[in-house]
Amino acid sequence: MDNSGMLRGLLCLGLVAVLCHGQTSQEVSSEDFGVDRSDVGAERDFIEAMERILGKMHDRVSPPEKRGIQMCGMGDRCAMKFGPRIGKLCDCGRGANCNSYLLKCI
Repeated sequence: MDNSGMLRGLLCLGLVAVLCHGQTSQEVSSEDFGVDRSDVGAERDFIEAMERILGKMHDRVSPPEKRGIQMCGMGDRCAMKFGPRIGKLCDCGRGANCNSYLLKCI
């Protein structure tokens, strides 16, 4: 009995050791990648420049509401049939298309 209890204990200890072996801290520092502190300033400048560029691009691109075409939700009516032609009521959101048979965003 004593040997089987010690064997079970060793097996459990071995299992815990194997399971815990790969776990490490999720925190990452610049030292892990060998980054100098001088590179951090250059990186910050680069990020600020990218933010300025993206801000300018955002001002140039007008959202669909400013162009006069509203956005429809999924399942909303997005077009109307005028005889052989189809007129557009609104634009379907991302990932949706206006079905020309149902005239709804799907």
